[in-house]
Amino acid sequence: MSSYIKLIIFIVVLLLISVTIVFIDSSMDDINKSMPSISDSIVQGDNDYNESVELLNSRNFDESKQKAESAGDNYNDSLHKLEDIRDKYDKDLKEVHKDYLDTTIKELELKLKAVDELKEAIYYLKIYYNYTGSTHGTEANELMQGALKYQNERNDIVQENLELFS
Repeated sequence: MSSYIKLIIFIVVLLLISVTIVFIDSSMDDINKSMPSISDSIVQGDNDYNESVELLNSRNFDESKQKAESAGDNYNDSLHKLEDIRDKYDKDLKEVHKDYLDTTIKELELKLKAVDELKEAIYYLKIYYNYTGSTHGTEANELMQGALKYQNERNDIVQENLELFS
């Protein structure tokens, strides 16, 4: 093989490596740009959920339902964005990022189930089916407690890997 062909092969390999590095860096940039809005939606969902519970406890059913729906919308928004990231960039992610995504997705799935139970509780308590409403409220609370375990796990992942999440 001539030295000219070896040089061309070397340059092509170098270009491929460069393109791969740029692609991986841009993937992480895309992910890093998405994370603040995902985090904000989760926090807003938590705030809306808590407000919904407070409004329900005050027997303000209509506003409670609106806040529960808003919580669900925020959780769904974050969930879809995280699933898109996982599906689109799975091969580029480090194991710790995959763990973070999986944990956060599980957290949001439980929070969405809790929102559904909360909406059922609101419905039944509004029509004075107190036992059924309370049962749904208890289920919502238990689901949210389960979601908080995932939230704490997610926070631990971040704390143990600050260099990757800052």
